[in-house]
Order: sequence, then C-alpha cells, then structure tokens
Amino acid sequence: MTTQTAGTGEHGGVAPRSRDDDAIGAPPQRPTLVPAERYHSAAFAAREVERLWPKVWQVACSVDHVAEPGDYFEYRCGPYSVLIVRGDDGELRAFQNVCRHRGNMLCAGTGSGLSELKCGYHGWTWDLSGALKRVPNRKGFGALRMSELPLHPVGVDTWERLVFVNLDVHAMPLADFLEEVPSDIAWNALGDFRCYATMTIEVDANWKTIADGYSETYHIQTLHPELRRCMDDVHAPQVIWGHTGKSEQLYGVQSPQLKDTLSSREVWDAYVYTQGALMGVEEGTPLPEGRPRPGESVAEVIAERTRAFAAQRGVELGWASTDQLMRLHQYNVFPNMTLLTNADHLTVMSALPGPDPDHGELVLMLWTRMPPGSPRLKPADVRMTAQEAHPGVVLTQDISVLPGIQRGLHQPGFTHLTLSNEERRVINMHRNLERYLDLPASERVTGGETP
Repeated sequence: MTTQTAGTGEHGGVAPRSRDDDAIGAPPQRPTLVPAERYHSAAFAAREVERLWPKVWQVACSVDHVAEPGDYFEYRCGPYSVLIVRGDDGELRAFQNVCRHRGNMLCAGTGSGLSELKCGYHGWTWDLSGALKRVPNRKGFGALRMSELPLHPVGVDTWERLVFVNLDVHAMPLADFLEEVPSDIAWNALGDFRCYATMTIEVDANWKTIADGYSETYHIQTLHPELRRCMDDVHAPQVIWGHTGKSEQLYGVQSPQLKDTLSSREVWDAYVYTQGALMGVEEGTPLPEGRPRPGESVAEVIAERTRAFAAQRGVELGWASTDQLMRLHQYNVFPNMTLLTNADHLTVMSALPGPDPDHGELVLMLWTRMPPGSPRLKPADVRMTAQEAHPGVVLTQDISVLPGIQRGLHQPGFTHLTLSNEERRVINMHRNLERYLDLPASERVTGGETP
C-alpha cells in the first residue's frame, strides 16, 4: 500500500509530515465513531479467531530465541500454537504445534537441544524439517504413508532479528506486509540489537484495549504528566502507510503545552525519572555540574551521557546525532505490534488475546545494542500479572488504566468510542480490522471525514 494524503482514502492515512507538524494534522469534519462491542463481544472475538489471527503476520520471538540448531520457541495466539524451530541445516522453520495422530501439542515454551520432534503421548516422531520418521506399532494403521503426514507448515520470516509467523502459508510476503517500515528505520541498524528478555504481562483488558494505548500520544497530557516535562507531545508527526504507521516524539525538551518554562535541571530530572535507564543513571542522579554549557541544550547533555553509557558495552555511537538519540520513532504494525526505537533503544510490544474478550496479554521484548558481530544473548522469558509487573514508570501507568477502560466499555450507555484525528493510528487499526473480518456496513466505523 502507498502513503495516502491527510484524511483521505480507505485507511484515513496521512502523508509524511514535517517534524514541526503537530500530532493532529488536518482535523476531520466530525469525530470517528468505533462500535464499543468490538472490545467485549464474544461473537466479535470469535470472528477475529476465525478471520484475523490465521491470516496476518505476527511477531513471535527474536532470532536470539532460535539462533542455534535445535533451538525452539512456541508462540501462542488465542487457540493457535506455532512451533518455531532452527533445523540441523540452520534453516528456520515453523509448524502448527500439533501431532498428526491425536492432536497433542509437540512442544511448549522455549528451549534448545532438540534433535527431533516427538509427541509425548504416543511417540510419533518428526525430524526438524517436519518429516514424519517414526510411528510406534505402525502395522496397526495398515497402509500408513509416512510422506503424507508431515507437520503442517506455517509461514515464517525475519526482519532484522525479529521472527514473524503467519498461519496462512499463501499470505503476502513479510517484506510487503511491513510496507515502508524497514526502509524508514534502516539508518538505525536494528540488527545490532540483541534481545535479552521478554515479559508477558496478563492484563484484564481486550487485546485492542492494550494496543490502543501504544497508538496515540493524546493521553500523555493527563496520564503521563512527568513526560510532558521532558517530551514534546505536540509536534509529534504521524504517518499511515496502509496497515502500518508511525509517530515521532522528541525527548529532552518540555511540552509546548506547559505554560511555564522549565529549567534545564527540571527537564533533566524528569527525563531521569521516566527514562533514566536509557542512559544508565539511577533515579535522583543530578544534572552534571556546569551543564549545559552556554549554547548547549539539556538534550545534548543527555545524548552525551547516552553515548558514554553505550561505550561501556563497547558500542560506539559517535555516528548518532542528538536528534537520533533523543527522537523516539514509534511504529505500529497491524494488528498488534508496536516498535519503539532510537539510536540506543529498542522495545517491541505486542498485544495478544486472552481466554475471553475481557482479558489479554502484553508482551514486551527488551533489547540492547551490542557491538557488531556480538553473539546472541539467550533471552530470559518471564510471565507475570499486571499487579506484579513494574516495567518502568510510564509503562506501569499505561497498564494501570487498562482494567478500568475495559470495564467502562461494557457500560450500556457507551455504544461507541469517539476518536480524534490525533488517534488515527487507532482508527487505522479498526479500518484494517474491518477488511479482514469483512464486516457489513452497519457494523463499520463511521465519521472522520475530511473537510
């Protein structure tokens, strides 16, 4: 899909904008209305299981999970289970995680050292390329042709060190699905990052409720007041390419919406409180004495400290400008992925359906930039409840409001979400969702027309 002009076309897309443009762009004639039942209807969730999740590329894990022969990773999305395996020949393959005999799962979780895929129920065994090799007491099946019972293949591909899967083996190539995203961020050499951990957080909210929170900056002025002291939430240009989109936010500066001018120390303190880990400093670390110097900005001081932090890991960031270190690039990939990055930061998030429409999972993939050619880090994979999770000040605030939103969506008087053009990445997700689910006109989004 190609980039569209502001507010036009099926997806309500926007053309690339100047970094001085605001997050709203051209306002529409009226708000966009999204039916609320999409977030809690069991019938709607069932339609997603049937028509959405088996048809889209989904980020499943990192190359660091499946780097060596015999490594495996199980990816679950709703009722679906996909087994990703690095073969003896070094090839990455994915299969439906099901024994062809009686339907038992072959593997769970993640691990290494596999030489074959053996069902723990009756012992049917496949090699790592998916070919059936052994059936105990085979004569009892009569004319059983082993070649006719390989594991069901699943589409698998990589972008940089992210592994994607698609249950539809005839789907469009991943490169086409990602549209302009890889070329837009190519300058940042994402392949130099290594995944060191994943956090799966169980949330009392629909997967769309979770994903929406990472698709707009409108909530920052209320939910994240600390961020407004160190981030420009006004000049946050957005672009929609089709079923992908992007926004940018510059850090190290105060929000233009604040009435009072903050001192450099106040901006520094807010950045340390919300983002200090990105430059390797603890909460309360003071602004270095005598900084910023005349003609120097606090953003340049933060960028300098970030380069020094990277150098401790052997990473040379002299190539990265202050803007490349302080401007957060946030990409949305339909239906459920968000990628956040700057020159020394990468976090990948995905929102997954839970056991019912009122529950979901937020999966955080955490990365660190390493010197080129560094060996993989074996990621630590942890699961926890929302109450147990404390993934930093900002993300904790984001997670804390989700149950209340989900509860509100059920109220009988709340029939539609009323969305601003500032929330157009949320709107774009719904427009794409309508296409995959083939919804009738009576169930579709309305409003949002441009003047």
